[in-house]
Parts: sequence; structure tokens; C-alpha cells
Amino acid sequence: MPLKSMKPLARAPLLHVSVQESLRAYISDNGLKPGTLLPAESELANQLGVSRNSLREGIKALESVGVLESRRGIGIFVKAFSFEPLLDNLAYGLGGALRQIEEVIEIRRTLEVGLIGKTVEMIGDDDIAELRATVDRMRIHAERGQSFADEDQLFHTLLFRCQNNDTLARLIDVFWLAFYKASDFVNLDNVDPVATWRDHAAIVDAIEARDVAEAQKRLDRHYDGISRVIAANKKSANVGEAQ
Repeated sequence: MPLKSMKPLARAPLLHVSVQESLRAYISDNGLKPGTLLPAESELANQLGVSRNSLREGIKALESVGVLESRRGIGIFVKAFSFEPLLDNLAYGLGGALRQIEEVIEIRRTLEVGLIGKTVEMIGDDDIAELRATVDRMRIHAERGQSFADEDQLFHTLLFRCQNNDTLARLIDVFWLAFYKASDFVNLDNVDPVATWRDHAAIVDAIEARDVAEAQKRLDRHYDGISRVIAANKKSANVGEAQ
């Protein structure tokens, strides 16, 4: 089926913005899927009625937000949706603002505690076994005084995988990664990895016992630990500023 053409721009007070909007509309109007190769630059520029340089500015802007992907010597492709551009900007925007990091954690806490009951109802033995294995790896790291960020992320992914909710999974990743990306800007090291490992083990115990109230309490208590890490960093930052 032939693709619909883009309409030439009638007026362009901000040409690069108009080019971006037209490219987005072109992708939407034609139902283009991730991985689809767009027409050549010359054809797109001709359809829009703009120069190739103006077209390239619009393409670069859409690349920066993860809509398009340039492959050298091949062309421009529609890119699969990803939260990565959002995460990069979110973490940079947070910078050293611990209050904003606290707000991100509070949203994540409310989301997970509110939905853990559904996990208790739905989770199968295979997922529980994977959670146990992940917690065991946490224990090994904790006893060595090591952090275990990868296992932590996997744990929270496994916790809600049984719900088959892609949007939930992506949101959990957004909030988790925003916190750990913010560690590049402020010191959010876990000073007590053993306590964190025990928190995770207690959550799995409650889930395996099919005890919703206990799972909610244990998960909420786990976030108390994260809040204490942030509070300690806030106190340290305030002392440093006072000096």
C-alpha cells in the first residue's frame, strides 16, 4: 500500500519545530513501526518544501528524544519507544537536588506498595524461585560489604513481572534508574547492604506466605531504608554548606 505524503509547510516561524511535527505526523499517519526505513532525505525535504539542512536539524532533534535513529550509509529509521532519553534528562535534571530525588522515591514507593497485593495473588512458583535466587546473590554481595544495584533492579522487576503490565514495568524502571542515575551527581551509597538484603528476603517470605498485609509492610519498610540513606546525605550536605 502506497504511503501517504507529507504536506508542504505553509509557514514556519520555527522551522526546525515544524519539521519535527511534520515528521512525527508522517510516522503516525502511515502507522510506521519501529525499524521502518524512512524515504531518502531528498524526498522528505521535497515533500516538506524545506532544505536538506533544515530537514537534518529536525531529524537530529527527533534522534535526541529517541523517535528516529540514523544509521550511517543506510538511512533514517523509526526507533522503538524507549524511556532512556527521559531517564537521561531526568537524572541530569535532578542533579544534586535531594528533595526531588525524595519525591521520585515516594512515587515509586506508593506505586509498588499499592500493587504488591496483586502480585501476592498472581505470582507463581517459578517467579518466587527467581526472587529467592536474586536475594541469595544479594546476600553474597552484602556479606562482602559490596553493593548489588543490578540484583536490586532485577528484584523489583521480578516482583511485578507476573502482572504482565508493560507500562508498570517501564515505570518501575524509570523510577529505579532515575534514583541510581542520580547517584552520579550525589553520593547515595548504601551504608548497610546487609540490612537491605534482609529487607528483600523478608519481602519474598511474605509473598511466599501469600500474606498481603505483611508484604505491604515489608516493602514499605524497605523504602524507609532508602529514605534514611537520602536523609543522611541531606544532613551531610547541610553540614558541608554550613562549613
